[in-house]
Amino acid sequence: MRPFLLYFCAQMRLKRILFIPAIAWFIIASILFFLPGEDIPEVSFLDLIYFDKWVHTGLFAGLVFLSALPFIKAGKCTAKLVIKISILFILYGVCVEFIQKFLDEGRSFDYTDMIADAVGCVIGSVFSKWVARKTAEKNKPL
Repeated sequence: MRPFLLYFCAQMRLKRILFIPAIAWFIIASILFFLPGEDIPEVSFLDLIYFDKWVHTGLFAGLVFLSALPFIKAGKCTAKLVIKISILFILYGVCVEFIQKFLDEGRSFDYTDMIADAVGCVIGSVFSKWVARKTAEKNKPL
């Protein structure tokens, strides 16, 4: 197992810069998730369209896609990898909700946020595989 990890890291070493968008997106999303409740503006018409759920879905779709992007560009994006990335971020979404419940003042635990997170991960996975397929077709030798 160890030689594989070393080989994999050596192969991806030149591509580390490609992980910067995913890391930046993760940091921004985490800041938004852990803002105190009183710092989040309340706009009544946004509640009507479930804006909060759309934000969760978009943030998690972005997390999955941006995390898969370096592998897509390296031609190493497999369905198994995308599923692992999705599971990782679904678990992160569940952890965020529990942290909001127990540690974050003014924030609440919401099962529907977890569902929106999971839906976002699925959307990000599907989009990642679609982009990987299109990229592979484009780079296929004639």
